[in-house]
Amino acid sequence: MIKLQSSSHRKIPLLDKIGYGSGNFSTGISNQVIGTYLVFYCTAILNMPGSLVGLAVSLSIIWDAITDPLMGYFSDMTKSKFFGRRHQYILIGGIGLGISNYLLWHINSGLSDYLKFAIIFFIIIVIKTFSTIYVTPYAALGAELSNDYNERTNIQSIKTIFFLLGLAFVSVFGMFVFFPSTPEFPSGQLNPNSYSSMGFFSSILIVIFALLCFYSTKKYIPILSRHAMKGVKGANLKTLLVDFKGIFLNKSFRYVAFTYMFTNIATALVANTGLHVFTYTFSLSSKQIALIVGIQFFVSILSQPIWSLASKILDKKPSMILGIVLCIISSLFFLMLVFMKDHVTGNAFYFIPFAVLAGFGTGGLFTLPLSMIADVIDLDELNTGKRAEGSYYGCLTLFYKFSQSITLLLIGFILDLVKFDASLPLQAESTVIILGLMLSIGSGLSFIASFLSISGYNLNRLRVEDIQRKINERLNS
Repeated sequence: MIKLQSSSHRKIPLLDKIGYGSGNFSTGISNQVIGTYLVFYCTAILNMPGSLVGLAVSLSIIWDAITDPLMGYFSDMTKSKFFGRRHQYILIGGIGLGISNYLLWHINSGLSDYLKFAIIFFIIIVIKTFSTIYVTPYAALGAELSNDYNERTNIQSIKTIFFLLGLAFVSVFGMFVFFPSTPEFPSGQLNPNSYSSMGFFSSILIVIFALLCFYSTKKYIPILSRHAMKGVKGANLKTLLVDFKGIFLNKSFRYVAFTYMFTNIATALVANTGLHVFTYTFSLSSKQIALIVGIQFFVSILSQPIWSLASKILDKKPSMILGIVLCIISSLFFLMLVFMKDHVTGNAFYFIPFAVLAGFGTGGLFTLPLSMIADVIDLDELNTGKRAEGSYYGCLTLFYKFSQSITLLLIGFILDLVKFDASLPLQAESTVIILGLMLSIGSGLSFIASFLSISGYNLNRLRVEDIQRKINERLNS
């Protein structure tokens, strides 16, 4: 890996934090167009079996999970005077991600199921590859910009705001603009023509914000390069495996990684079945769905300064626990709505408390784990004398993407098992009830597992500051 030289606590201007964070708008858009619309698009618009869709997405996520730590390792090992370790990948990945996303939403529904499966699988693999090239070095860059305990949370908070804005653009603005109700399609999300328009505009924004991040942070390349070794040695398969083994043996990393994994399982359930549940279980229109999701994202965005303050006052672990508890309560509330389906159908008002609770809780769960990983990297540097931001963030995504892969595979098969039929305007009562239970109970159990995982984490502000002091003493001796 790459050793760091001694350095004082680095802080960066707010404008540069915003420039860096803006790159996560691209990540949010690319994740959300697939997470929110792909399963619905394939099953309800392209009329593909849910099992085939689940298989395609699941296999692509396995590929994505495997390549993330490899990309992180190669990014750590990269040495470029002009691009540093991260920026060339941000540029290539962002542009490639925009182009491949555009292609995904222009598939002929008249093709055979297996040909559609092959095309979708190929395009998703390409999307996931460019996403890995872009996101892993981008995440590592965020950990490098500052080594101040609280500043790290501020950077991740701004980054989370842009991520949520990207999600909201797709799920709220996109639902209003690209999926309006028409006489032919009262449920706008059933209009096949809307998906190509959404694909075009989302791809343009992916590229624009990737470029904005690149040009906003490239001034830091010389500064960050001065903290890297002048030469890189031992970059081979053996050292790669040894380094990865060290990461997975790091208990503090595992506690955060499993917590992040379980919260993202819940996110995958909501993102990939939410449109089905809101449309078929509760008979909500596209505008009503956009309202509910919009409130959730709006609260998550507004919560970011609060979570930054909470992490300063309570520290990061207690703040994480608070966020998880709020998410568990939101899952229980949604479960209650499923049991009250006949009374709440068609009325978005009943879902506002769920949106507020889930929005506030997940606001912290998006931000705090990524800040905690930066602290874990400090601990690893103290123990090994090496820094490996790219490898750590790559391994973090390996954990949750493998779990998401399994989750999406199960969702696809469950859609077939409960006899979901896109050709029917109304689904069977048992079908819509099971979909609602799957979302509420599944996400609730995931958050409980996340709560249990974070309980073993033992880093706090005082300990991290002591770790950084010992690192500086060793480097200056």
